[in-house]
Amino acid sequence: MKVLLVNGSPHPHGTTARQLGFVEEGLAEGGVGATWFQLSAKPVRGCIACERCAELQRCAFDDDQANSLLDALNEADGVVVGSPVYYGGPNAALCALLDRAFYAGAEHGPGFAGKPAAAVVSCWRAGTTAALDRLYKYFSITQMPIVTSYYWSQMFDGRYMGHEDDYGADAMRQLGRNLAEQVRRGSR
Repeated sequence: MKVLLVNGSPHPHGTTARQLGFVEEGLAEGGVGATWFQLSAKPVRGCIACERCAELQRCAFDDDQANSLLDALNEADGVVVGSPVYYGGPNAALCALLDRAFYAGAEHGPGFAGKPAAAVVSCWRAGTTAALDRLYKYFSITQMPIVTSYYWSQMFDGRYMGHEDDYGADAMRQLGRNLAEQVRRGSR
């Protein structure tokens, strides 16, 4: 059993990666492993509604990470998508990849229905709930159960606070434990 941790930040060792690391700790406590998908800093195409994915069950464009993300989503037993908050929303490059991978995989591929999912966001001050709402839409439209923690799945950037967001870190670990439970239930 493996959960895919998607770091939707172009910074592989930033706050979002640290946040996903806390989720990974909770998954491990729950007996579930994790694999990582790192968003690159290279350009990403948006969807052009060409509908070729209906025929290919993949995105027609193969010059960025969309099909790699689609493959990783298909192989995973669950998923956590993490993003920094930029102007009150998730990273636009991440959303472009998710648009294409979810459309090709859920609409025209084997689908993700029933696969547990969660979203986590990191920020300096505000915008987390709007960013979470955007990410949750990918899951709800594709009939993926959304897993939560005991508080919003957000973490504040400790560099600006002068200390780590311990409450956020604990909430991320709980999210990992909750997700592990859902993945284990699904594999019975």
